Amino acid sequence: MKIVSWNVNGIRAILQKGFKEAVENMAPDILCLQETKAQDDEVVKALGDLKTYTLKSNSAKRKGYSGSALLLKSMPITVTNDIGIGVHDDEGRVQCVEYEGFYLVNVYVPNSGQKLDRLEYRQQWDKDLLKYLKDLETKKPVVVCGDFNVAHQPIDLKNDKANYNKTAGYTQIEIDGMDAFLVSGFVDVYRMLHPDEVAYTYWSYRFKARERNVGWRIDYFLISRVLQDKVKSVEILSDIYGSDHCPIQLEIEL
Repeated sequence: MKIVSWNVNGIRAILQKGFKEAVENMAPDILCLQETKAQDDEVVKALGDLKTYTLKSNSAKRKGYSGSALLLKSMPITVTNDIGIGVHDDEGRVQCVEYEGFYLVNVYVPNSGQKLDRLEYRQQWDKDLLKYLKDLETKKPVVVCGDFNVAHQPIDLKNDKANYNKTAGYTQIEIDGMDAFLVSGFVDVYRMLHPDEVAYTYWSYRFKARERNVGWRIDYFLISRVLQDKVKSVEILSDIYGSDHCPIQLEIEL
């Protein structure tokens, strides 16, 4: 099974930048999208002609903000949105699909804000998301992917010292949040297979950051430990443009 995750930073905007051609070339079995910035009906209008896929969308109450979507080649047993906690469930950030042997969770973790004004909220989000994932894991193994909005280690961003505890995505609180996922038994697949590789998934639109490869690795595949021997490959598809993030791809026997 080939699973691709991609923060598209606006589904309507990326349609003008070769999105459908990129999907055709990647040919995923499941495509997980974050930051669609569109309501459900707008996502259907944008993606409804991709006939080989079933589309499932979870939009935020606030228009033009956040949102996630799934394109599925095979129908799952169930599809559910959100994690069942009111304070988290207005922004369309989580989708879960159940298949016979596993759960797949598509997630767009909140950014802590330019002035770190959402950092305390983000800390609670990480705790609640982890509990939600561990509850799922009591029934079946879990694959979770998406934009986690954190660079976990110094290797995961270009300017680690300049950003530490100053910039959203690289505070100790956010790093501790990712630590908690891994300590609980989830495996960062990219680091498992590429322990020393410097590779990024996000580049600011400012200062020609992508041209200069001044980036961050903030998009992840995390899997239940029991699945790690089933992983065939994981790639960061940095040659695919259209967003300030690039897609990431997991091939796994499920």
